[in-house]
Amino acid sequence: MVDVLIIAGSKSDDAVVRKAEDVLKENKASYSIEYCSVHREPDRLDKILKDSKAKVFICIAGLSAALPGVVASKTKKPVIGVPVSSKLGGLDALLSIAQMPKGVPVAAVGIDNAENAAHLALRILKI
Repeated sequence: MVDVLIIAGSKSDDAVVRKAEDVLKENKASYSIEYCSVHREPDRLDKILKDSKAKVFICIAGLSAALPGVVASKTKKPVIGVPVSSKLGGLDALLSIAQMPKGVPVAAVGIDNAENAAHLALRILKI
């Protein structure tokens, strides 16, 4: 069982994924990484979430950045969204992650700031 599951919407987000991974490794947290597009592979995402025993999810996504919100709608566990800079410098992704409806919380960190997502996950795990 892993403590943190990092889910990225695309392999193109790998540089951002590595930032979170570095912090988790440094702090000896157990984690795993999945790449899954919520738009192209919704059934696969459902299976990943169903099979996961992770305590916290870090979701990394750009453009419409629906991944963190969809994950939050399907779990009661903490979800941290990392917006990826892309077309509008990441502002589009940041707003998609931050503007969630009531009852579907997603913590949002700064654009490309996966390090803070990992630090927040570590703090959540210590509670």
